This record gives sequence, structure tokens and C-alpha cells, in this order.
Amino acid sequence: MSRLAIVWHSRTGASEALAQAAFAGAQGRADLIAAEAAEPERLLAAGGYLFVCPENLGSMSGAMKDMFDRCYYPLLGQIEGRAYATIIAAGSDGRGAQAQLDRIVTGWRLRRVAEPFIAMMDAQKPDAILAQKHPSEELLRRAEALGAVLAEGLSQGIF
Repeated sequence: MSRLAIVWHSRTGASEALAQAAFAGAQGRADLIAAEAAEPERLLAAGGYLFVCPENLGSMSGAMKDMFDRCYYPLLGQIEGRAYATIIAAGSDGRGAQAQLDRIVTGWRLRRVAEPFIAMMDAQKPDAILAQKHPSEELLRRAEALGAVLAEGLSQGIF
């Protein structure tokens, strides 16, 4: 059975909560991996990926970018065609982080199997941006459903 790797980074809790919800939806068919702990061997062992991170200053978080920096070349040419999806926690936009992540995984030749999921946190002022975030129940349900679909698709060989 191919397992889903849910690779996440969070500064204020939103991305972590969304990754946890996706993990719950995968019902034991996924590995939850903090970006800081992601190593090429763990990613190589996965059949597909869900990348979950915040958008910071118009791009993905530094820890998620660091994960790609560390894992990109060791995995190049080894994971082509594998499924991926994304969840971006954003204050108001999310498209910058989404585009950056999509550009990076294009080099790995991953295959997007779900529409980009940008979870709006509507944080616009410094105190709201820095505060702990709690995604709505609807956003958490969507993340859970995405984890379930990805894990099932991998286990059934659809992806």
C-alpha cells in the first residue's frame, strides 16, 4: 500500500491544524512529517504528498522552503508521476506560496491530483497576523476530506 506523506510547517497553528485534520481523514494511511524533520528517504518511501504550509510575505514559509532545499536534488529523477496536493494557510491571498510550491515540484515532475486549497485566515493587521490561528470547522472538514481522498486514491492505485 502506498502511503501519503503529509509534510507541514506552521508558525501560528493554522497549517498544523489543517495538516492534523488531513492526517485524521487519511485514517492510518499517512505519515505526518514536520518540514524540519522531512528527509529524502522518508519522502521517497511515500506514494504521494500533501504539502501544508502558511504563506509568509507572499511566499511559502522558510521551513517549508528549507525542506525543499534539502530534499530536492536527492529525490530528483526518483519520484516522477507521484500525486501531490497542497493546503496553503493565508492571511489574504495565498497565491504566491501556491505558485512557488508548484514551480518547485514541477522539477520533480509530480502530478497535481486536487485543486489548490487556500485556507483564508483573514489576518490583516500585525496583531492578527502574529496571533495563534484556529481554522474554521469548514476548513478543517475540507482538509480532512482531502486527506481521505488522497489516502484512498493512493491505496486503490488511482494516483
